Amino acid sequence: MQRRHLLLSAVALAALSACSGPYTIRSEVSSFGTWPAGRAPGSYAFERLPSQQQEGSRQTELEDAARVALEKAGFKPAADAKSADVLVALGVRVSAQERAPWDDPLWWRWHGNINAWRYGRMGRSYYYPLHYPVDRRYDREVALLLRDRGSSEPLYEARASNDGLTQGDADLISAMFEAALSDFPNTRPEPHAIAVQRIR
Repeated sequence: MQRRHLLLSAVALAALSACSGPYTIRSEVSSFGTWPAGRAPGSYAFERLPSQQQEGSRQTELEDAARVALEKAGFKPAADAKSADVLVALGVRVSAQERAPWDDPLWWRWHGNINAWRYGRMGRSYYYPLHYPVDRRYDREVALLLRDRGSSEPLYEARASNDGLTQGDADLISAMFEAALSDFPNTRPEPHAIAVQRIR
């Protein structure tokens, strides 16, 4: 009996350790702009579009998710928008994509060959296996636009995108903002992979 309790404890400990520790969030990043050479990041304040002003706490959560990325890039929060060096506009888009097994072109070719054999190659009849589960995935994208507060000139734009089986949480969105600003103040318009480490 004691051995059984020890075994169960070991299994529980292993399960707990498997759910904690570092993990990696990968995103594809593109960055654009002409950040002035020699200009320090300076202070920032968030700028909200009229539609975003209606979001209330949701927009505040989005801004909180971006703060870590901005401060890692060297920016400091301003006391208010009028005293900020740059204004930061944010955007997040999450869209669901339902993909079935037959969406894959390779699967189509294989399935068509099977049915051509089954039906003696008569016509283009296909059998649709409705019992296959539909795989719902989410395409996720974040974007930042940094503008000079005095002149309103756009100075830097960055985007990061990835996909997965969930919509993602605040920590994932925060990591995506961090990936988006990983090149700052340099720019790389071509999509490239960036990995950000997190700890559960």
